[in-house]
Amino acid sequence: MSPAAGARVPLLPGNKPVRRATVSGAVFNVSTSIIGAGIMSIPATLKVLGVIPAFLLIVIIAFLTDVSVEFLMRFTHSGESITYAGVMRESFGQVGSVATQICVMITNLGCLIMYQIIIGDVLSGNGSSGTGHSGVLQEWFGIQWWNSRDIAILFTLVFIFLPLVLLRRVESLKYSSAIAVLLAVVFVGISSAMAIYAIFEGKTSNPKLIPSLDKQTSFFDLFTAVPVIVTAFTFHFNVHPIGFELGKPSDMISAVRISLVLCAAIYFSIGLFGYLLFGDAIMSDILVNFDKSSDSAMGALLNDVVRLSYALHLMLVFPLLNFSLRVNLDELLFPKKPLLATDTRRFVILTLGLLVFSYLAAIAFPNIWYIFQFLGSTSAVCLAFIFPGAIVLRDVHGISTRRDKIMATIMVFLAVVTSAIAISTNIYNFFGNKS
Repeated sequence: MSPAAGARVPLLPGNKPVRRATVSGAVFNVSTSIIGAGIMSIPATLKVLGVIPAFLLIVIIAFLTDVSVEFLMRFTHSGESITYAGVMRESFGQVGSVATQICVMITNLGCLIMYQIIIGDVLSGNGSSGTGHSGVLQEWFGIQWWNSRDIAILFTLVFIFLPLVLLRRVESLKYSSAIAVLLAVVFVGISSAMAIYAIFEGKTSNPKLIPSLDKQTSFFDLFTAVPVIVTAFTFHFNVHPIGFELGKPSDMISAVRISLVLCAAIYFSIGLFGYLLFGDAIMSDILVNFDKSSDSAMGALLNDVVRLSYALHLMLVFPLLNFSLRVNLDELLFPKKPLLATDTRRFVILTLGLLVFSYLAAIAFPNIWYIFQFLGSTSAVCLAFIFPGAIVLRDVHGISTRRDKIMATIMVFLAVVTSAIAISTNIYNFFGNKS
């Protein structure tokens, strides 16, 4: 039996047949994979780009994401591999496989650490930041030993993360993913309602429809918004785990397209209403804006609901990113071993090891948001566009059409150029601010 055929056998040991995943379950899992921490930076990109360019950028990147996933699925089912790293190995050898695994691990591990940092900020605050930030639990119950940052994150890890990451099939996460999508909609809905109320109260400023270039914002600063949107749409590390549990490749394409439309609508909604609500005072993390004290009890309650709904959303996104991280780490460390889900001892050791490491990192380095944003943007661009485009251009199976190669060339060129400009601008701004 070929490896590709082996992908279609049950993931769990034993001879009992495993029921195929459903398209609706895949939609929830793909949507949850897409909507992570990136949504919180979307409003800030509208401040930089203006409403119209930001909308066009979201649409363009969503379209290119659909194209890149279709490329990945087609080349996967034309070869013998069952993972993203395996497809890259077929095209570029061991170097391509390791590069993919490293990018997945940088992106996903960075996100898992960031999620715990954000959850800790929401529940218990971050007194070391010097911003006077306090968490929801501390606002409600005062400062107690049990609502300290370390304990709050540990409680989340043991009682929420652990039961979910021990599930061995992605399809098993469809219900938690459905709740995660609902929580994201709640987050957007409350933000939208607050913005509309502020409009009627005359408390909003007119948003910029196009970017305004001045001494503080240069033309090159506009490119720094691109990696933020790219990162927000990057879920390619979960294409294979989700796709191979479906009945046929066309089901995955359908699930991805539905998810992209849903997520693009959610992104633009939170971007527009968040920008309307806070104007040019919008922060790179919109939750910081909601953390400010409100002038009414209802406003304070809505602020807490927004923060908690998104913290709960991240808790339910965590197992999906952990799933692909664990698979890629196992493939890198134990390439000759049988399927991970069939080896309970290896599965549990890797699962617990990743949980402990990410927890210790989140506790030890509570202010690493921008470092991982930088690493996540570079690795996310590779996973989303550069690697799929390179696979099509390499065309080891001889299935690329002329249109495919044109699209792949455009995709790789845009990704490399915009990413290089964004990285250079960020480095220049960082050292410029230091001086």
